[in-house]
Amino acid sequence: MAIASIVTQQQARPELVAQKPQLSLSGVSKYFGSGFVALDGITIDIPQGEFFVIVGPSGCGKTTLLRILAGLEKQSSGSVTINRTDESRPVNSMIFQGDSLFPWMTVHDNAAYGLRMRGVPEREIADTVRLWLERIGLWRFRDRYPNQLSGGMRQRVSIVRAFANDPEILFMDEPFSALDEQNKVLLHEELLKIWEATKKTVVFITHSVDEAVTLGDRIMIMTANPGRAKALLDVPFPRPRNVLELRQKPAYGDLVFHIWEQLREEVQRARENAEGGNS
Repeated sequence: MAIASIVTQQQARPELVAQKPQLSLSGVSKYFGSGFVALDGITIDIPQGEFFVIVGPSGCGKTTLLRILAGLEKQSSGSVTINRTDESRPVNSMIFQGDSLFPWMTVHDNAAYGLRMRGVPEREIADTVRLWLERIGLWRFRDRYPNQLSGGMRQRVSIVRAFANDPEILFMDEPFSALDEQNKVLLHEELLKIWEATKKTVVFITHSVDEAVTLGDRIMIMTANPGRAKALLDVPFPRPRNVLELRQKPAYGDLVFHIWEQLREEVQRARENAEGGNS
């Protein structure tokens, strides 16, 4: 597959193109004290049901952008528009990097947390949590506490907690970065199965090019600071995806290589910026 056929601007899966964007960013910038520019003029439309992945070097503003989208920070200029499809559901849930479970709660109660905060009836909570814990293979661990689980299992509980709350949009900030490669592959497979069943709008941040290509419909490559949208690429592989089979395809390697070529100069520039700041 020629790389030229992969690189696109503002495209998405054909079945999503005609839909009204669920997330629209127009000229989003973020400034901090002493004139530091974290984000500069990000403009993008994300259709409902798209798995949208953001990659970029450390310090390029990926997490800042995600926090703005999630309403945890305010942009300095530009606009963020969220088009709701169901006012009865929460707007978003967020899965953070590392372990974000409550250590004093069991697996069951961690998974139920968002539903309880919304005042969902206990019988509905019980049914929903059981459904999700069984789906991801954790029902028999429902009475355990986070310190009794492996890192991979804790992240599976975080995924269950987010999906069980049934948000319109799911934000994921490098949720698998602390895991070993074997656990990552297994969680990629589980996440893809859950996403296929729900078709939620997902905005996913990662440093891993392999992870971006494995999971995403589109990938936005960001520049080193200040963070700008350097390129938007379609991921052309059909769904559902088998993680290991996908990685055997020559086109997979071609796309990973192409993204890394685009990233390499940004990573180098980020290193030079960091070294300059420390000199």
